[in-house]
Amino acid sequence: MSESEALAGEDLQAWVGRKETIRELIAPDRVAALGATLGIEGHHAAGASLPPGWHWIFFNRFVPRHELGTDGHPKRGGFLPPVSLPRRMWAGGRLTYHKPLTIGAEGVRESTILKVEAKSGRAGRLVFVTVSHSIACNGAVCITEEQDIVYREAAAPGSPAPVAAAAPQGAAWSETFRPDTVLLFRYSSLTSNGHRIHYDQAYARDEENYPDLVVHGPLTATLLQGFVERHAGKPLRSFEFRGVSPLFVSSAFKLEGKGDANALDLWASGPEGALAMRAAATT
Repeated sequence: MSESEALAGEDLQAWVGRKETIRELIAPDRVAALGATLGIEGHHAAGASLPPGWHWIFFNRFVPRHELGTDGHPKRGGFLPPVSLPRRMWAGGRLTYHKPLTIGAEGVRESTILKVEAKSGRAGRLVFVTVSHSIACNGAVCITEEQDIVYREAAAPGSPAPVAAAAPQGAAWSETFRPDTVLLFRYSSLTSNGHRIHYDQAYARDEENYPDLVVHGPLTATLLQGFVERHAGKPLRSFEFRGVSPLFVSSAFKLEGKGDANALDLWASGPEGALAMRAAATT
């Protein structure tokens, strides 16, 4: 048995090809709640177009308490494979926007597990799961997406955080965003995300070795998508992102970017200039 096969352990390849379909109303009140959370007016009337990245507040199962793990996530198994590594996070993804989702209409998300891959390196044992989503509305596909989910070993108590790379220089546009605990709590609620690193400071510090509450990766990716549409002045066609290092509730961070409609380079950087998220987009 290879090291990769040994790491996978529970015959995780059996989950490749597994499918799931979720139907949900793109409810105006939920959209309005996200707008209020982000401090963005409008965008919530029935019949209007849903802004990019806002679909992540939908199609998330809210499972019973007895089906939750100690980290607040649903227990292993079900649609996603039962990876035994304790820490999991959304590492990045790729999106194509074919047409907007319509607020007030029913959306249908069809999901497929594309790949399960075990690795080992300086960060220890890792398992990557790639999931594809096709989201349709009014009989037409609106968004196609791939999500990369990574499972990791537990952090050693007192271990130093990895040194993050420096963010790029030469931004043509820049905005400062200041997260707070209420923002993280409300975003967790809207996305049915029970992961305790976003609202339970003692857990984030003592169990996962973070200095403070962690800003959600999808929240940062949503902010970057709105940021690029404001500065490019055109709707997004594609967006690809990768989380590099965490952002924390106690510190403001920057959304920055440069380029043109054919090649937009985007990033989020922490208070000391460390690269937190890198993204590329077209409009």
